[in-house]
Amino acid sequence: MQKKTYKIKAWGCAMNLSDSERIKAVMRAADFKENNIQPDVVILVACSIRQSAIDRLWWQIQINSQKPIDNRQGILKRPLIVLTGCVLETDKKKFEKLVDILIDIKKIEKLPVIINKKSEGVKIIKQLSNSATDYNYFHVSPVRDSKFSALVPIMTGCNNYCSYCAVPYTRGREYSRPAQKIIKEVENLVKNGYKEIILLGQNVNSYNGRLDSKSKIPDTKQIQNFKFKFQNDVITFSDLLRSLNALNGDFWIRFFTSHPKDLSDELIKTMKECDKVCKYINLPVQAGDNATLKKMNRKYSIQHYKKLIGKLRKSMPNIAISTDIIVGFPEETNKQFENSAKLFRDVKYDMAYIAQFSMRPGTAATKLKDNVRKEEKKHREKILTEILKKTAWQNNKKYIGKLAKILVEKKIKNGKYFGKTESYKHVMFNGKKNLIGKFIMVKISGMVSFGLKGKIINT
Repeated sequence: MQKKTYKIKAWGCAMNLSDSERIKAVMRAADFKENNIQPDVVILVACSIRQSAIDRLWWQIQINSQKPIDNRQGILKRPLIVLTGCVLETDKKKFEKLVDILIDIKKIEKLPVIINKKSEGVKIIKQLSNSATDYNYFHVSPVRDSKFSALVPIMTGCNNYCSYCAVPYTRGREYSRPAQKIIKEVENLVKNGYKEIILLGQNVNSYNGRLDSKSKIPDTKQIQNFKFKFQNDVITFSDLLRSLNALNGDFWIRFFTSHPKDLSDELIKTMKECDKVCKYINLPVQAGDNATLKKMNRKYSIQHYKKLIGKLRKSMPNIAISTDIIVGFPEETNKQFENSAKLFRDVKYDMAYIAQFSMRPGTAATKLKDNVRKEEKKHREKILTEILKKTAWQNNKKYIGKLAKILVEKKIKNGKYFGKTESYKHVMFNGKKNLIGKFIMVKISGMVSFGLKGKIINT
């Protein structure tokens, strides 16, 4: 009897990619085989951050609904369609008419059993949950897509309720994983040769972990020399970074993403003092105007944000800083947008992720009038992109002639490789050996659009 097959299609943030790795582990444990060409089951991991993402999901469902597969008995049938990930309630009601199984990501361990029941003729099965206790899926050991770079969720959900954002409605309230489980996971990854640990959370700064069942931090030699003490069994994000930094091994620690209102002086100090923590931060501003920030429910001012940038650069002069920003937020005037453009000129970001506002049902922003025309949103995005190109180019010029340690990520073609520096700069270089997943030294020799070119020093 041939194994049933599946494929996974994920959209959105790194958290969705991490969830996909756990889904893959669950399916593999149930003896399903991955097949991206002609699968029996298509698992769609949704993103609800923008309407365009939902539109792509809708199109993907339509494609798979019409695509027949050979069930090896001479009868053509379409694949079973599973929907999970971040899905708003209003979208669930629409999609449940089109998919076979709609399952909450926190219930993903039940998916193989549900698939088998569906195959036996059960009409429609929904497995939805919003319970704060349903985070057992974090104990599933993921089947990682990379052998050298690991996505490690430390928390999920969000308590901030930014007016444009769907995350609190799709992921629920904040839940922080117990600290010792994260430490043990990272320790095992490093022992198995992983060079980059990427800590994930909708807002890592608000991590509020605890010691599970009053147990101690894993009793390993690497963690016995902490230079701090846990207070009342509560572990902050700074504590967690220091504990991971204390592990033996040659590896980097990155994290995504930070909320400005929770970026403390202690965290900045921790980033500076921990040699394995990369000197790079993504600090989403979302708008450069205080009135717009208030409508967004961001809970900080531009003045406070710029002070944080100043503190980061004073503490770590070589830090690279990126941001997320929305253009065309409801009722955003030309003057308010100009404040965003001014912020870009003042801060001089290394990178920015610029999004045109997209209304999401159920969020507070739906109460505002989406009165910025699509053409104007595109125009504003173009203006910020042009500013970014100039500041990124200026920042990258500082690297010319300097040595940089990079983690090699992939081979492109004709002996060309691609990797990243500690400061998240993309570097292309020529190499003859299999260098993927290794740290190497390069001398930066030139620049490309948003990246660098280098010459290998040693292997």
